[in-house]
Amino acid sequence: MKTIGLIGCGVMGAGIARNLLSNSYRVFIRDPECRNQKALEALGAQFVPDFGECTENMEAIFLSLPTPSILGNVLSGENGLFASLNPGTLVFDVGTTDTETTKRLQKEAQTYGVHFLDCPVSGGPAGADAGTLTIMVGGEKEAYLAALPYLEVVGSTIRYIGSSGAGQTVKLCNNMIVAGVISLLSETMVIAEEQGVDADTLFSILEASSGHTRAMEVFGANLKAQSFDNILFSLAHMAKDLELFMKLSNQSHTPQPVSSIVTQLYRMALQQKKAKMDSTAVYAMIENHVER
Repeated sequence: MKTIGLIGCGVMGAGIARNLLSNSYRVFIRDPECRNQKALEALGAQFVPDFGECTENMEAIFLSLPTPSILGNVLSGENGLFASLNPGTLVFDVGTTDTETTKRLQKEAQTYGVHFLDCPVSGGPAGADAGTLTIMVGGEKEAYLAALPYLEVVGSTIRYIGSSGAGQTVKLCNNMIVAGVISLLSETMVIAEEQGVDADTLFSILEASSGHTRAMEVFGANLKAQSFDNILFSLAHMAKDLELFMKLSNQSHTPQPVSSIVTQLYRMALQQKKAKMDSTAVYAMIENHVER
C-alpha cells in the first residue's frame, strides 16, 4: 500500500483525502483543526501532530493551505518539510500561491532532491468530493509525468501548463475571471429584480444563452438563494487570490482596469465583515448600494 501525506484538511483537503483513501492509499493527515477528522479516521486516515518518521515511506505529499506564507513556513528552512523528505518525493501544492513563492520553493526543493509541483485546483468542494477537480500543473515535465497516477485519483482534467509557477499563473487568471463573473451576475441580478424579473428566471435564460459560464454552475445556487453562509469558496480566500493576481499583473506593463475594479469590490466586501462568507456575498454589498 502506497503512503501519501496530506497537510491541510479543509473542505478541499477532506475531499482529496477521501478519494485517496477510496483508492487504497495509506493516508497520513496533519491538521489539528480538521472538522472531518472522525469521518476520515473511520475511512482509514491517520491523523498525526507532525509527520516525523512518517515521511520515510511517503511517496507523495499534498498541501492544501490557505496562504503562501503558511505554505512557506511548512516547507522551507532547515526545520521545514523539504529537509525531512527522501529524495524523489513528490510534493503537490494544490492551494493558490503567488508565482514568486512557488519558484522559490521549487528551487529549494531541488537542493534536497525533492520534486515540488504547483498544482492549483478548480472545481470547488463538489469536485474535490467527486474526484473531478481540474488541476493546473507547473514544474518539471518529468516530475509531472511521475505525478500523474496520484493526480488522476483526485482530478479528471489535468493539464501540464509549463515550468514552475505556470500552474499558479493560470489559476490566478481563472479566479479573477470567476470573481468578475460573480460581480457581474450580482449587478445584473439587482437590476433584473428591480425590473420585476426574479433570479430564477434570469438564470434560466442565461443558462440557455451566450451569457452562460461554468461559474454559474458552481456559484449560481448560492447567488439565487442568497445563501452566503454556504461556503463554497470563502470571500476571504477569493480576495486573497485577487490580490495575488494584481501582484502578478504589476510585473506587466498591460493596464488592468477591469481587474482593478473587481479587486476593489472584494476589498470593500472585506471591510463590510464578509470575509467568512461565501465569495458570492459580494452580491449583498452591491445590493445594499442600490437606492430603493
